[in-house]
Amino acid sequence: MAMRSIRRESRVTYRERLSPSLWLMISAAVAAPMVALVFVRIDTTLALVIGAVVGVAIVALMVAGSPIVEVRDGWLRVGRARIEVRWLGDAQTHTGEDARMARGPGLHPRSWHMLRGGIDGIAVIQITDPDDPTPSWVISSRTPDRLVAAIRREQSYAAHSVQIGPSEPS
Repeated sequence: MAMRSIRRESRVTYRERLSPSLWLMISAAVAAPMVALVFVRIDTTLALVIGAVVGVAIVALMVAGSPIVEVRDGWLRVGRARIEVRWLGDAQTHTGEDARMARGPGLHPRSWHMLRGGIDGIAVIQITDPDDPTPSWVISSRTPDRLVAAIRREQSYAAHSVQIGPSEPS
């Protein structure tokens, strides 16, 4: 009798890295010549190498340390936080002045948020879990409309899977 491995395929419907803005990375890269100036009295070549390594390392760490927003397999993951899409309710997208208001004066004090400077758009997603004291998640996104659409698709897929039920093994 042949053994079949049951492996569920992972479905990523949305993925975005909230990397720093170009201006912030350029500002961080300015550290390279400053570090080089410290070592120039020892050796010019060594100073240039150390400065370049420090500049590249700072930019690489900034990008690698950026949180990821992902909708996958029935879950919304933002950085290390995650929530099942079945507990997500109404979602709104905001840009421009609306986003500024939602991030500032309109931000609920108990809302969970992942806000990043240099990223204009945000998605405000209501939480429907009665045991969760957090009323909403407020997430920076360069494409908040695509994020909300991916959440809706994942909710639809999850609801469809529940209605159909598990398939019978053959």
